[in-house]
Amino acid sequence: MNQYTTSDLPQAAFLMMRGLKLVSAGRVSNKFEFVLEDPDDLGNSLAIEYINSEFGKFDTYLRSLKKMLYRP
Repeated sequence: MNQYTTSDLPQAAFLMMRGLKLVSAGRVSNKFEFVLEDPDDLGNSLAIEYINSEFGKFDTYLRSLKKMLYRP
């Protein structure tokens, strides 16, 4: 069984929206780890689709705004 692994929560959610099924989620060392079933080996291309999508842009803006809130 092919699997795709990511530590990026929004990316994992996007991949699930595109049909990949969650196998496991948890913490490894000090990071999140999401493992998804990837039977057609589409994980990498879907991750690129995410980065270029409106979802990816939204996440980038959200992270920027959050950083602004934690600046001294």
